[in-house]
Amino acid sequence: MLIEVWSDFVCPFCYIGKRRLEQALLTLPPDSKVEVVYKSFELDPEAPVNTRISIEEKLSKKYGKSISEAKEMTSQMSQQASEAGLDFQFSRMVPTNTFKAHIVSKIAERYELKKDMQEILFRAVFTEGRDVGDENTLMETASHAGLDSRIVNEALSNESYMNQVRREEEEAQEIGVQGVPFFVINRKYAISGAQPPEVFTNSLKKALEEQ
Repeated sequence: MLIEVWSDFVCPFCYIGKRRLEQALLTLPPDSKVEVVYKSFELDPEAPVNTRISIEEKLSKKYGKSISEAKEMTSQMSQQASEAGLDFQFSRMVPTNTFKAHIVSKIAERYELKKDMQEILFRAVFTEGRDVGDENTLMETASHAGLDSRIVNEALSNESYMNQVRREEEEAQEIGVQGVPFFVINRKYAISGAQPPEVFTNSLKKALEEQ
């Protein structure tokens, strides 16, 4: 079974959706052969590195909400995250550009470390309050997944990795992805958003039965 996941590292529902998918995968028979492929998507390609505003200020501007309403939004997301076993610290979150973070994810994929890298980058954003748009931060973060910082430094300016990120973003447009997280199972079933675990479970089992 092939599961393709389009997501962005500053998207809270992408992290929640990732965890809910993982929980659903645990319900499958132990001998199930499943490959999960994470693909690039930027919610705001024009975002600068470290916008120097809080996440509440960013949400307030994006959705036309007051700061208090934005804080209520983050509170609700934190509750959902907690229910999924995640620790969201929105007061520490740094809104930033994620293009280079996606490049690092591609580098990790080459060294078969992508699953760890995805988790490390999400945790860096939502729990540790790190700026994953900053190259030094990315090199340090990547080292936690086992990637040599020199490799990461050289690859960040490698057009091959840049093009791979762009191709995945173009692919998302081609198949009609309008928001993330977006999950595609065996190129047949699509799940949009951080749906409840049972939605993932039902779709996964249906796909498995058809194989």
